[in-house]
Parts: sequence; C-alpha cells; structure tokens
Amino acid sequence: MALLQISEPGMSTAPHEHRLAVGIDLGTTNSLVASVRSGEASTLADEQGDHLLPSVVRYLEDGGVVVGTEAKKALGSDLENTIASAKRLLGRAVSEIKTLAGQLPYRFDESEGNVPQIETRAGKVTAIEVSSEILKALKDRAESTLGGELVGTVITVPAYFDDAQRQATKDAARLAGLNVYRLLNEPTAAAVAYGLDQQADADNKIIAIYDLGGGTFDVSLLKLNRGVFEVMSTGGDSALGGDDFDHVIAEWLLAQSGQQSTDDAHVLRAAMIEARRAKEALSDAESVDVCLGEWTGSLAVAEFNALAEPLVKKTLLVCRRAVRDAGVEKEQIADVVMVGGSTRVPYVRQRVGEFFDKPPLVDIDPDKVVAIGAAIQADLLAGNKPDSDMLLLDVTPLSLGLETYGGLVEKIIPRNTTIPITRAQEFTTFKNSQTAMTVHVLQGERETVEESRSLAKFALRGIPPMVAGAARIKVTFQVDADGLLSVFAEEESTGIKTSVEVKPSYGLSDGEIESMIRSSMDNAKQDVSMRRLREQLVEADRSLEALDSAMAKDADELLNETEKQALLDAREALVKARESDDADVVKSAIKHMEKTAETYVARRMDSNIQAAMSGHNITEFES
Repeated sequence: MALLQISEPGMSTAPHEHRLAVGIDLGTTNSLVASVRSGEASTLADEQGDHLLPSVVRYLEDGGVVVGTEAKKALGSDLENTIASAKRLLGRAVSEIKTLAGQLPYRFDESEGNVPQIETRAGKVTAIEVSSEILKALKDRAESTLGGELVGTVITVPAYFDDAQRQATKDAARLAGLNVYRLLNEPTAAAVAYGLDQQADADNKIIAIYDLGGGTFDVSLLKLNRGVFEVMSTGGDSALGGDDFDHVIAEWLLAQSGQQSTDDAHVLRAAMIEARRAKEALSDAESVDVCLGEWTGSLAVAEFNALAEPLVKKTLLVCRRAVRDAGVEKEQIADVVMVGGSTRVPYVRQRVGEFFDKPPLVDIDPDKVVAIGAAIQADLLAGNKPDSDMLLLDVTPLSLGLETYGGLVEKIIPRNTTIPITRAQEFTTFKNSQTAMTVHVLQGERETVEESRSLAKFALRGIPPMVAGAARIKVTFQVDADGLLSVFAEEESTGIKTSVEVKPSYGLSDGEIESMIRSSMDNAKQDVSMRRLREQLVEADRSLEALDSAMAKDADELLNETEKQALLDAREALVKARESDDADVVKSAIKHMEKTAETYVARRMDSNIQAAMSGHNITEFES
C-alpha cells in the first residue's frame, strides 16, 4: 500500500529545502518586511540600510511611481499626488475617515461606487492600489536581499480590522503578486516575536499586547499553553493611532498661530509634518521649538501630555473592557508587551504601566516586533520547521448572525469565538408553500436587525412547497483563519444550495465596533424586552395565519354560528393585542384564542381521521 505525504498548503515536501517566506507589517506610517535567516528572524533593510519603509506613495507625471522615503519628501510640495496613511482608507468610505480641520488632503471621486477613488495625475487610484505599491516595494526588497523568489507571506493586520478591511488587505497583496499564507493579527505576531511560549513558565500564562500604531490601536489578552496561543479577548479602534496624536498637536499649532479656521491643504499638511517632528523630539526632550509659517513657539512635555491624555485614556478604557471580556483580573496578567511606533511616547508607556501595575516589555524595537513575529509564522507555514507545534488561535471581534422573522437577530457565532470556526443552524419556512428564503447576514451585539450592521443578503430558491415549518434549511457560517466570513444555505430534503463570500463594499465607521459593544451593554434589558415582544408577535402571526387557513376550509361544516362568532371575537382580540408593546398582553391573547379554538381543533382532527379511514377496514391499518 502506498503512503501519501499530506501537508498544509504551501508546506514543503522536501525537508532539506529552505523556502523563502517573509512576514510583512503593512503599517499606516511605516511598513517592514522580515524573514528567518540562519534560524533568526530579523527585518530586512534597503540599500541605504533603512529597515522602515515610509508608507507613502507618489505618482509622477511620466506615469512612474515612487514609494517610501523619496515619496515622503514630496508630502509638502506635491500634496495631491502623494498618498500617505492609505491603511486608514482600506475598506472605508470617505465619510468615515478622520480629518484635520474637517479637510482631507486628497481629491476623491466616489461616482463609480462605494470604494473611494483618489484623483492623481496618474488617474484614479484606490487605497488598495496604493497599498499594493507599498507591498510591491517590500516584495522587491525581500527577493533582492534573500536572492530568490518568495513562495509566500504572512501579512499582519490590526485585530480589530473588520471583514472589509481584511479583504481589502488581501486584495492589495494579490495585486502585488504575493501569495498570502495568512493574515495574522498584530498582537498575536508580537507574542510570537517575544517567544513568550518558549519560557519555562509559559503554561497558562496570560499576556496583554498593547499595540498603538500610526493609525490603529489594538489590545489583546492571550493565554499561552503548551505552544498554543489562544486569544482570550480583543478590543481596539481601527481609527485611533499616532496620526491622532499628530492631529491634536497640529490643531494646537493652528490655534496658536491663529490659523485654526484655514482650509488651505498645504498649511494643514505643514502643520501635520511639524506636529509629527515635535512629537518625536519630545520622546527625548522636555520641550521643543516649533514653527508654522511665520509663527514660532515652543511645546513642553507637560503640555503635550495634556493634549494626548484623552487619546491615551481612550486606549485604557478599551484595555479595561478587554480584561473584563477575558474574565480575568489585572493581577493575573504576567506580562504587557508594547507594540507600535506610538508606544515610544514616554507618557503612553507611563500610563500603561500604571494601568496594569507592572512595567511593560519594550526589549524589542516596537516598530519591528510585529514584522518579526509574522516572519516566524511565515517560516513555519512555508514548511521550514516541520517539527514545530506552535498554534495560533485568534477570535472574532463581533458576533455574526442572521435575520429571522420579526426583525430579530439569531447569533450564530458570538464575539470572541476562537477562529477558524464553522457553525451551522437549522431554520424553517414561515408560510405555507414558501419556495424561497432570503438569508440576511448581520454583525453586531444587539437583538434587532435595525440596530445591527448588514453584511450581505442572498436568496435560497427552489424550496419544495410544503406546509409552514416543514422545510429544513441548514445555514452554515464559516470564518477562516484570516477572519473572513463565508455563508452557505442548503435545503436538506432536495440538496439545493447557495452561498456567499461576505465582501462588504467598505468597513465600519470610526469607533463603530466599540460603540456596538457598548450599545449592547447599555441596552441589554431593553433588547431582551424587545426580543420577547417580537417573538410573541411572530407567534401571534403564525396562530392567526393557521386559524384563517383552517376556517376558510371547514368552519361552516364544523362550527355553529355561536362557536364561530366566539372564535372570530378571540381572533379580533389577538389582532388588537398585536398593537400593544407588552409581550404579556400578546401572549395572553394568543392563549385565549387557542383555548377558544380547542373544540374546533378536536373536531377537525376527528374529521380528518374519518376521511382517511373512509372505505378502509381497521385491520388494514393494524397490519
């Protein structure tokens, strides 16, 4: 008997062969690429020795594209054709992007669809295309340094990136010609980089990853046990990061210089550039001289800390929620890992240390730690470490479910469920002879459709006509390791199937994930009452439809006028009760109508039995 060697996609079938794979940190401000060489993971530098690639792309008059440091130099002089912080635009609409003084420094054209298109001298480009240029530059750097063609890559994303943002990242990689093994959450990559699973006391150790980058913030609590990284909870804001610290300083500069009401894009860009320089300088100084146009002044650390406090406090509130969601106490957290260039700010490190009551880990360069972790995972997935037993388990940030009759949400996969995950649930038809069903996929924590976010709608057609409740429709939710969702629906008696890969046109608005969770907590009691009422309304509709159908067939034969009128009165009482917002009133009316109909139901049953036995002998049924 022949034996087959079975391996994961991309795994090497030749153990001696080292396959070239890299980890990429696609950042808002800077991006990096890293690889494992001679058993050590490290970031790769360009020809000038720079490891950081500024996430800036400039489109030239001759149709050429410049990426990185040279492009960054043109931010002040060629504003409209030089795109920075494109990561913030991935999977989003223009209206959802945070601005400085209400302005964005680009010209957008949304006439061709929901995906924002930036007008440049090279034509219209999307954030996906801009990001692909950055990924191409990193790919070229890696292949030049490593001396060969890449077989695959792991790209990191914020843990709180939603489905649209993750899909946009994958699309950018595909445009860049990269084979993506996996999208890896940035906090998980940081834990891998620190090798926290290799420590002697790693079993059941809880780690907090505080990740404050240029445009996003994440916090994750990971439990390490026998080489398994399990994400216990995650939280964050996909529109909060170092850019926002730059914004508050820039707004302060505009106010100090008397230009806070300007709409001059060049002045706004100059304010942002000066703000970023001042922020970086204050990491090693007590104050820094600043200027904007003709105005000059100074910014002290204490003043900067006061400006930054609302942003830092916002991150700590998310940390508190993540700790609560994980069901642990802060004292149980063994280590706090700092990730992202914005954690270089001394005030951020100070406040995080105070919150967790322990000094955070800053041994690895916070700019490089995520890329290094991604490289380790990429090396593993390429098959270069077949004996490794490391396993990464991430979680879903928000609940996923379906709309059911009455505008209710049936949650299929609750938030903070470990992924990859597949879950199925059976549904049925509401009306007699129903031959189609709309499957409406929703995301969020509330109980009603109008309070949740719609992800996709598709129809299952060809259901055999049956009585209400007889059909069996199995709906399966599948979330892969990248956090991307696919939904399948099947009518089990016929095998008719349909499916959809959920690809929203753009992502959640700023803070929407956070507000969804907070809203579900604030409105929990109201949601329970609303769900109970709607369930009773659905039951009322079902009862009314069944009664009307029955009475149309045989009420005249089986009921006298008094009995018929009593049943019609009970029906009318239920119709009036449906207008109430009290579930108990509706429930009571349903019971009253059912009680009134008991004699009628018994007579119908007897009549149906007699009809079935007509012309037959009892012994036929006994045999």
